[in-house]
Amino acid sequence: MGRNTALKYNEAAIRVERMTVDLNKDTLLCMSLSGRPSNIGTRFHNYLYEELGLNFAYKAFTTDDVPAAIAGIRALGIRGCGVSMPFKEQVIAHVDVMHDSASAIESVNTIVNEAGILHAYNTDYQAVANLLRENNVDTSLSVAVAGSGGMAKAVVAAVRDTGFTDVTVVARNKAAGSALADQYGFTWKQDLGEMSPGVLINATPIGMAGGAESESLSFPDVAVRSAEVVFDVVAMPVNTPLIRLATELGKTVITGGSVIALQAAEQFVLYTGVRPTPEQIQRASEYSRA
Repeated sequence: MGRNTALKYNEAAIRVERMTVDLNKDTLLCMSLSGRPSNIGTRFHNYLYEELGLNFAYKAFTTDDVPAAIAGIRALGIRGCGVSMPFKEQVIAHVDVMHDSASAIESVNTIVNEAGILHAYNTDYQAVANLLRENNVDTSLSVAVAGSGGMAKAVVAAVRDTGFTDVTVVARNKAAGSALADQYGFTWKQDLGEMSPGVLINATPIGMAGGAESESLSFPDVAVRSAEVVFDVVAMPVNTPLIRLATELGKTVITGGSVIALQAAEQFVLYTGVRPTPEQIQRASEYSRA
């Protein structure tokens, strides 16, 4: 057996070993609901379950029937559920308790089942706020946020609470976009036009793998070239067309991979009651995207 072949074999064996879970009748199941499921959350959570010796398992799903999916969480005793686009607002009518992080922005990304009572949270908000602070993004810069759905709500709230005041919500849907902008005292535009914001944040599915616009830019090329900071919440792939262009241009970039790692860590705590160390979170994040 050649050296390269042996290395590939060993890497495959390690991957199989890493994902081996001793399932039994007491295993607690956590899950995710997404329009386009990926392996990122599944690998992240299962990595930490194994490393911390927790009797949990995690599986990604999609659905065409949100009420039935949420009823299944309650009926089957599923411990927790991560909620991604486009279901962040649809699930609200089917949970029992909306905690402040979710009710304040009317968007849910985490459901925790407490003895049949479904509690809703939003960990996206904190992840976005933390990343803006960690990257020392200048709050005097103007900001454009693309999108008007559940993720956009979390982003706009985080931007406001981080200290930005010159913010434009860019959304095709006038009713949703203008309502979101008005809620936080910002402005709405249907497209960016001639604007040149210092910070661009994409909170739409544009650039997401598997979609009709997977190879599209969520902002015009000229806007990306004039911006200082480019932030894309899309995590699959991490290097979206927007992030690739911004990286080539030497901009400060913040990726959806960073968002998903931080918000998933908070979900993990809500599901298990255990807080991993920063080093464990980093290893799980790297493994999830390998």
